[in-house]
Amino acid sequence: MTELLPLPGSREEILKIQSERKRVAFERAKQAKWYAGKLDHIDADRLDDPEEWQKIPIVDKDVLRKLDHKDFMDQFCIVPRTEIAEYWRSGGTTGAPVFYPRTFKDVEYGMVTWGRSFPAMDIGPGDLCHISFPIGIHPAGQVWARSAHMFGIGMAWVGAGNSVPSAAQLALIQSLEPTVLIAMPSFALHLSNLAAEQGIDLTQSSVNKIICSAEPLSDAKREKLARTWGAEVFNVFGMSEAGLMGAEGAAHDGMHIWSDMFFLEVVDPDTGEMLAPGEEGHLCQTPLWTGHATPFLRWNAGDIVRYVEHGTSGGQFADLFPMIRHANRTTGFFKIRGVNINHTEFEDFIFAIPPVNDFQAVLVTDVDDLETLNVRIEVRRGEDADAIAAELETRIKEVFEVSARIDVLEIGSLARLFESFVKAPRFVDERK
Repeated sequence: MTELLPLPGSREEILKIQSERKRVAFERAKQAKWYAGKLDHIDADRLDDPEEWQKIPIVDKDVLRKLDHKDFMDQFCIVPRTEIAEYWRSGGTTGAPVFYPRTFKDVEYGMVTWGRSFPAMDIGPGDLCHISFPIGIHPAGQVWARSAHMFGIGMAWVGAGNSVPSAAQLALIQSLEPTVLIAMPSFALHLSNLAAEQGIDLTQSSVNKIICSAEPLSDAKREKLARTWGAEVFNVFGMSEAGLMGAEGAAHDGMHIWSDMFFLEVVDPDTGEMLAPGEEGHLCQTPLWTGHATPFLRWNAGDIVRYVEHGTSGGQFADLFPMIRHANRTTGFFKIRGVNINHTEFEDFIFAIPPVNDFQAVLVTDVDDLETLNVRIEVRRGEDADAIAAELETRIKEVFEVSARIDVLEIGSLARLFESFVKAPRFVDERK
C-alpha cells in the first residue's frame, strides 16, 4: 500500500476516519460561495447524526449546467491558482463538460484512489497493464497509469484508439505481452472483433484480466469479453468529481467502495432521505480526501444503486469495504412513439446476438416528420448481413414493441466514431 493513506485496520477505524473527515469537508465547503447561507443551520458537531447530515443540500450536474467555467470556479473553487496542479474533465457524453481544478494534494490522493484498484483485483509486481483509456485531461487514463508505479506495477501508456490505432494496439499486446487490459468495454470488444478478422485468437494471448470502466458493463458484455479474450473481467467505479471509488472482488458481485476515502449514502430520488441497506436509490458521495479545490458535499451523479454491507469475495478489501450494486449506470432511457426503452436492457438484447459485433441506436426525425429508431450495427465477417438485419428488425418489434430501421455498417466504423469520445455515445438523440 502507500504511505500517504494506508488501508485502515478495521471497519471501526473507517467510522472514525469518516467522522473526522466529514467535519473537514464541511468546513471546506463553507468557504465556497455556492454554499453561502446553505450550511448555516447545520450543527457541525452533529454531522454523524443522519438527520443533521441530510440537511446538507444535494449537488448534481443540473446545478453545474447553469454555470460556465468562470462562474463554476467563482462559485465552487476555494484555492488560488498557485495551488492548482491540473484539471480533470467530467466524463459525460451529453452537455458541456466540466473542468474540475485539482490541487497537488488532490492529485496525490487521487492516485491512491486509482492505485488501490490493483491490489483489490490481485494485480501486483510482475504484472504489466496495457491501458487503452485516453491519456489526457480526463483523469481515468493518466492518473490510473501514474498510480501503477506506486504499487510496483508495470504500465504500457498506450492510450485510446484515436491516438494509437486499434491494429497497432493488437500488435503491442502480442509483442509486449501484458497480463492486464484496462479499457472501456466497447473498445475491448472492438479489439476482439478486429482480432477475429485478422485470425488472432486472443484466448491464447498473455492477457488474463480485463478491467472495465466509464461505461455500463452488462452481463452480456461481460460474458462476451470473457469468452473472446479468455480473461477474467473486472468492473471498477469512479467519477471525475471524486476519483476511482472502488472495484470488484473475485466474486464479481458488486463493487467494494473505499469508504475511508468517500462517505456514501443511498438516497430516495424524490425526498433525498437516506435509505436502508438493500434499498434502491441514488448514490450520493462526499469526497473525504480529494476535495481540496472544489469541496462537494453529497454529490449525486445519477447512479441507481443498492448499498450492501458484505459481499461474498474474500480478502482484505472485501473484509474492510462495503459494496454497491448498480441497477443501471444512470437513469438512461429513451422514449419513442410513446414507448420507453431502457438503455441497459436494449444493450443486453443486442449483445446477446452473437453475429452482431457492435451497435449504435440513434433517434432521428425522418423526412415525413416521423420519429424513427435507427439501429446501426456491424456484423461479424462471414455472416449474412441482410438476413441478420431483417431478423433484428423483427425481434426489436417483438421485444420492445417499436419499429426500427437497421443499417449495416462497415466493420470498424463504430470504433472509429467511438474513439473520439471519452465514453462511447451508444445512444444518441438527433430528433429535430
